[in-house]
Amino acid sequence: MASSTTQSSRGPIGCTPTLRASLCALAALLAGCGPGGGSGQAPDPVVAEQPVAFVQRTLDVDPDSNELRGDDRREPDAFRPGARLYLKDRAAPSAALRDITSSLFADDRFLDDEGELRYDVKDLAVSYDGNRLLFALRAPEVDDQTSTWNIWEYDVANDLLRRVIASDTQAEAGHDIAPDYLPDGRIVFASTRQRTAKAILLDEGKPQFDALDEDLDAPAFVLHVMANDGSDIEQITFNQSHDLDPTVLANGKILFSRWDNAGQTRDNGFNLYQVNPDGTGLAYVFGRHSHDSVEGQTVHYFRPLAYNGQVLAQVRPFASQSLAALPALLDTTAFVEADQRLDGSEGDGQVAVVAGYDGSGEPKLNGSYGAASPLFDGTDRYLVSWSPCRLREAFAEGDDRIVNCTEERLAAPDDYDRALPIFGLWLLDKASVTQLPVQSPEEGVQVDEAVLMIDRPLPTHLPPAILDSEAATLANSGYGAVHIRSVYDVDGTDTAPGGIRTLADPVQSEPAARPAMFVRFEKPVSIPDDEVREVDRSAFGRSAAQGMREILGYAPVEPDGSVRAAVPANVAFAISVLDGNGERLSARHQNWLQVRPGETLTCHGCHDPGSDVPHGRPDAGPASVYSGARTTGLEFPNTDPTLVADMGETMAQTYSRINGIRQLQPDLVFEDQWSNDAVVAKAAPFAYRYADLSTPSPVSAACAASWSGFCRTVIHYEQHIHPLWGLDRQIIAADGVTVLDDYTCTGCHSDQDADGALRLPDSQLDLSDGPSPDEPDHFNAYRELLFNDNEQEIIDGALTDVLVDTGEIERDEDGVPILDAEGNTIPVFATVNVPASMNTAGARASSRFLDRFRSGGSHQGFLTEVELKLIAEWLDLGGQYYNNPFDTPED
Repeated sequence: MASSTTQSSRGPIGCTPTLRASLCALAALLAGCGPGGGSGQAPDPVVAEQPVAFVQRTLDVDPDSNELRGDDRREPDAFRPGARLYLKDRAAPSAALRDITSSLFADDRFLDDEGELRYDVKDLAVSYDGNRLLFALRAPEVDDQTSTWNIWEYDVANDLLRRVIASDTQAEAGHDIAPDYLPDGRIVFASTRQRTAKAILLDEGKPQFDALDEDLDAPAFVLHVMANDGSDIEQITFNQSHDLDPTVLANGKILFSRWDNAGQTRDNGFNLYQVNPDGTGLAYVFGRHSHDSVEGQTVHYFRPLAYNGQVLAQVRPFASQSLAALPALLDTTAFVEADQRLDGSEGDGQVAVVAGYDGSGEPKLNGSYGAASPLFDGTDRYLVSWSPCRLREAFAEGDDRIVNCTEERLAAPDDYDRALPIFGLWLLDKASVTQLPVQSPEEGVQVDEAVLMIDRPLPTHLPPAILDSEAATLANSGYGAVHIRSVYDVDGTDTAPGGIRTLADPVQSEPAARPAMFVRFEKPVSIPDDEVREVDRSAFGRSAAQGMREILGYAPVEPDGSVRAAVPANVAFAISVLDGNGERLSARHQNWLQVRPGETLTCHGCHDPGSDVPHGRPDAGPASVYSGARTTGLEFPNTDPTLVADMGETMAQTYSRINGIRQLQPDLVFEDQWSNDAVVAKAAPFAYRYADLSTPSPVSAACAASWSGFCRTVIHYEQHIHPLWGLDRQIIAADGVTVLDDYTCTGCHSDQDADGALRLPDSQLDLSDGPSPDEPDHFNAYRELLFNDNEQEIIDGALTDVLVDTGEIERDEDGVPILDAEGNTIPVFATVNVPASMNTAGARASSRFLDRFRSGGSHQGFLTEVELKLIAEWLDLGGQYYNNPFDTPED
């Protein structure tokens, strides 16, 4: 169908005279209509006695195209002026209506040219006693003053309206939206303040700024809590993209929508997570593999509300031009996905509130739904924003008519266009599939969301976690802990060669036989907007999917695959499992983790992203395949007798209890601390240390001397990788003069010989200095390594692409051969592709390069082990050109 168009008339129901006997007619609206038709129900005491708050806004219509501008949930700071917050005495069309917010903007400066108010309101939340209302409000910018979203509270009984953060300076320090009441009276909300994250930026030697989301479009919203007077603001989540729509569950945990956008993978989307009010216990809940749960759409999960043991959510695409959504009930207690229970079995964990409605926004007989909220009275009844299905019938220019949808009209798309919606407020009874009007729709106006001011049971209060002595020590130093029971436990399967216990026994398996030797903790790098630092797209290199990344450090994997390490608190991080060369074995971890000071994050093992086995939710998925030590008071079989285990402990837990928790290090260092040398010889130690590089180290001198939670390994191509190619690698004889051999990379891989004469680089790989002709911001060597290229030859003293005859001839658009001046056909030539030597997917995907330097390779010994480790970790991070935006060239 064609796009929507603006309606010329404006009235209480938005109907032309021809429609007053139809579904949209006033008589039908007041009688109660919707998917199930009319209803003659008597007034309900629950809704008749309780006030209803709702937002009403002007539809945003493009004046040039007459198309409705929709919304995009990836832009939570979007400003749609023309909204008002209303309160009705009760949920009935005739109830008195009170404009709550317009009194704040009596000044003419807040009006547009047509006299309409230019502020915006959204995100309503009711206190548990039903007497107060939280919401987000944004005023227009006047007198060159900046404007941000702020949290406001309205006291219904006393008719008092206040901004929660009274100070103008503090209120404008960031965008604050999506508030909800915590049971202790504090407020949880989403904000771009990024308070703790900004403090850590200073510790990293960077200026404070609002970090952008991973699409680099807007400042990232993350969850904060504050006192009801706006004091004691604290950041509790550390996602790199948006954390939105927090709501408090009956158990005191906070359920919210998280944009999983790390790596921008196929599962990129908004999913439901939970976290404790102190920021501990962050865990996935629902939706990661359910984005295809609504046929014909890619959907995401927004605005969750706990109700009757389930979660009511808006299920919809990122962006919606129609403003439609699918109100759905999610059984998050028993399900981890729309079609998957906690144990992995199939089922229906997602049910549309209105049967047969898909939320697509396409014209259908059952109309379109937007926001929905439950009555919280134990029934299946909801306040919903709903528009009937309407079409525009064009007879002649200037004589458009709006008609209601019928099957015949919907089947004739050439005769009808979609008309603008008229979202009114309705009371939906799911059981009887009927609707009653609460606020009649108006032409050009949308009722966006509504809540019933009713008292509800107070959720459980979750106080801050109590820390034991080890946890308190970690917290005081700014650390939490990560404990992995075994990296060989992959989705409930023991993948260790011979089994975990065999690999853990040094008599049965020597250390060299262990697939996993280390773990790397990686931190995403926050990117500022252009006003702070203009970062060109080229700074990310071959692919921007991984953004920029730093390394927090390395820790060993114990023989049983367990890991327990102290990790910097209050930062987002991912974990990579590595082999003995420092190359990533596991798939990229594309969901950000966090620990709060003193918190321990525990997981069974690892996850195959191609598997549908539930992962990331503590109560979902298979149990751990590894039970740890089988007795108390004995060491693990054939291990050091001083490392005495307690029953059920992993090796990592035993080591931590006796020797202290492992601290992250910048280098890969192996020492056999487990083998009992009275039974079996200890394996030889090895280390790959940045200090052994002959080229610049990616670690600062201060951090090299003393690694701390604020230290980062930052690898740039030009500064740290490129110098490897020109490093003098001559082998000098004992006389100190004679050159026996020369392994300098550019000795062979450059387009000039020692005398400056033009030549073909070996293997068509030019690693010499100089900018690329394809991208001047990159060295040519970087492009040669990571991009496919054309094979070249020297013709007339110049490097020229090799052309081969394809056997085809040039033809015109009709397929007729094209002839040259002599009447001959013209052959078609093609270039010859030279595949890239490296791949941003990681070191193991770059075997074409790295395997040449390993045992048996043609370049074995040409690069040192620490140099190969540096290249491998850089590729594992994504092969970025820069990994710090403040080290990029300034315009």
